[in-house]
Amino acid sequence: MHMFSVSPAFWKMFPEVKIAIITVHNINNQDRTQVPDSVLQHANEIAPTLIPDEPISNNGIVQVWRDAFRKFKTDKGARSAIENLLKRAKNGNPVRSINPLVDIYNSVSLEYGFPVGCLDLDKVNGQLELTVANGTEHFSAIGENDAEIALLGEVIYRDDTDVTSRQWAWRDSSRTEVTETTKNVVMYMECLKPEWQVQYRNAIACLESRLKHYLNTTCTITFVSIAKSSTQFN
Repeated sequence: MHMFSVSPAFWKMFPEVKIAIITVHNINNQDRTQVPDSVLQHANEIAPTLIPDEPISNNGIVQVWRDAFRKFKTDKGARSAIENLLKRAKNGNPVRSINPLVDIYNSVSLEYGFPVGCLDLDKVNGQLELTVANGTEHFSAIGENDAEIALLGEVIYRDDTDVTSRQWAWRDSSRTEVTETTKNVVMYMECLKPEWQVQYRNAIACLESRLKHYLNTTCTITFVSIAKSSTQFN
């Protein structure tokens, strides 16, 4: 059994945020034929409709996330994961297939405009926490050889070992990366504004449906907010 919690320092900056914690077990993430290419292709086609205005910063989704990133310490040029995904699709550089599970949650993000973080649950050590870094936490990014130290004041996800996602979910850890051998995962999807709740619930329902339809798995979903700052998951 694991615990997910959110620190008071995070709530001080973002009291309206709601977070869905989604666990999925017994995944077959090796058979690439399970998820048709058309799923991701269709999502890449829908994504530009969520950010029709130029420049990209004029679109509501992008504005809200950029405003959020201005409230904490970031590396120069850091953008939210959802802005990066939508921008790629709009600029003719579609999000490509990685593995069945990643393709499913990327397709949901592209269609609904909510980022989905995902960790290999078997590699998560102890408690998972959304918090503000004290500047001593270690991190090893996917595809990078050198370890990093989180910036003092940046928003991070971390477990009892080290950082699992830097600058909210801008960059993910190689230690907890989802690969073809992953069998169990914990995912998180954040909603920044109460006005987005209907679309947010629809995105979660779509994710749940696609995991069931394509991977024959079921989800366990719990929600965390300032009124309920922690939940257990396994």
